[in-house]
Amino acid sequence: MGFFSSGYPRNPAKIADFGGNGGGFWRAQGLIGGVRNFSGEPVSRESLNYDVVIVGAGPAGLSAAIRLKQLCREKDVDLSVCVVEKGAEVGAHILSGNVFEPRALNELLPNWKQEEAPIHVPVSSDKFWLLSKTRAFPCPSPFNNRGNYVISLSQLVRWLGLKAEELGVEIYPGFAASEILYDTTDKVIGIATNDMGVAKDGSKKDNFQPGVELKGRVMLFAEGCRGSLSEEVIRKFNLREKGQGQHQTYALGIKEVWEVSADKHQAGSVLHTLGWPLDSRTYGGSFLYHMKDRQVAIGFVVALNYHNPFLNPYEEFQRFKHHPAISPLLEGGTVLEYGARTLNEGGYQSIPYPVFPGGAIIGCSAGFLNVPKIKGSHTAMKSGMLAAECVFRTLREGSPLEAFWDSLKSSWIWKELHSARNYRPAFEYGLFPGLALSALEHYIMKGRSPWTMKHGKPDHEATGEAQLFRPIDYPKPDGVISFDVPTSLYRSNTNHDHDQPAHLRLRDPKIPELVNLPVYAGPESRYCPARVYEYVADDSSHLKLQINAQNCLHCKACDIKDPKQNIKWTVPEGGGGPGYTIM
Repeated sequence: MGFFSSGYPRNPAKIADFGGNGGGFWRAQGLIGGVRNFSGEPVSRESLNYDVVIVGAGPAGLSAAIRLKQLCREKDVDLSVCVVEKGAEVGAHILSGNVFEPRALNELLPNWKQEEAPIHVPVSSDKFWLLSKTRAFPCPSPFNNRGNYVISLSQLVRWLGLKAEELGVEIYPGFAASEILYDTTDKVIGIATNDMGVAKDGSKKDNFQPGVELKGRVMLFAEGCRGSLSEEVIRKFNLREKGQGQHQTYALGIKEVWEVSADKHQAGSVLHTLGWPLDSRTYGGSFLYHMKDRQVAIGFVVALNYHNPFLNPYEEFQRFKHHPAISPLLEGGTVLEYGARTLNEGGYQSIPYPVFPGGAIIGCSAGFLNVPKIKGSHTAMKSGMLAAECVFRTLREGSPLEAFWDSLKSSWIWKELHSARNYRPAFEYGLFPGLALSALEHYIMKGRSPWTMKHGKPDHEATGEAQLFRPIDYPKPDGVISFDVPTSLYRSNTNHDHDQPAHLRLRDPKIPELVNLPVYAGPESRYCPARVYEYVADDSSHLKLQINAQNCLHCKACDIKDPKQNIKWTVPEGGGGPGYTIM
């Protein structure tokens, strides 16, 4: 599989043909001869030019790359397309439920069945329960999953990567885009990857390699939810205000993949729940999807606008698995993998204007998740395809890239998200009012309400002061169905070089001890599903925040939920982070 699996292209000469500076690129990566400067002097970065550079090898980014190359073949045009991915390999950072709606894939690669896409398990049943502490109450299922499939999105993305490579797309896994490059007019002209081999104190280690500049005539940011570069351009160019105008709201999804006994496995079975263990003011729920090979994806989603600073999403998930309607499925089973990721829940109201000078934002970087469907892969893929078509016209005909906004608004993405726009805001009023309002939207108004509801406070502002709440006493894990964080973290295959600058940065290092701990009881020690943040006593018995950056799952919850927005998530060295294979 060459470059796709190892992090290096199978044909370096091809890079030189595209960019005209390929030899310098490979010198920078240590693949061909060259002299590095290990003194204290600055080392210049090599630069490589493409027609289109895409940041992020997820569903949106790879769909855009594939569609661009398809158009090149249809029109007999040669455009160079590069995809840069921070995961060690394509799919390593991809986590999703996932009940997959193949609508966009049918349009992009209509022969996907014959081409052996890893989509094998059609939905066979679709149930929806409301949970109390001891009972499960069946409810009419609002989901229409007929024709959908239970899949591993990380596996599907790997397959999409192979399809992209077959069409001539160059994919660079293991390279983290850490900086946006602007010209003198503030137009985005490229990205730079971070330096490799930098020690925690900022000095250069023996294996130091300078970052590389990847420049594109058009840049597409497809980093997924809360992408760091995407958020930079959204702020810099006021894209949220130019779009639908409302802030984004998020949830944290925590997931395990289990292998269960054959007599309990029902391939294609889908179950969603609401209610216990969350209180009635906190939006969230669970999913259980029966995959192939006796595997079951089980997960728990908690909206990050929760109020109680003592709430711990990871512990809520562990507690949920002990519900008497859930635990029998897991008893005797084995956990194969664990992970977590935030997701956009703002929907229609929160879509930013996607075009900026020099490029566009696509997929979950913009936020096209359909909340009542609990699906965003199909809309992410479609947004990438629409962007690719607009980019192609821009590069070939000189048409404005702003046409992408019009394409979105005339597509089925817009129609779908508009009809779903009032579901998530309805739960601002609590669980049961939310169920009533969403039932009204679904069964009576059918998404045609004359009103559009607004979201509440931004997630970080929703956190209440600790004095207003009681601490939550979570049960200890039993090591059979529920587990401690270190055990789960091991199952995520997460790995970072310990001797590198921290990629989790405090804008003000005093805020944790002066504000977060005394006012909010240190919520970062609870909302993080990887125990990155811990308050530990120093020699004077004063609690200090300790950041265990090597544990990071790249979920982005800290960047979203910190009450004072004091934590800035940046990319670590390329290739660091989780190593998902079946998520």
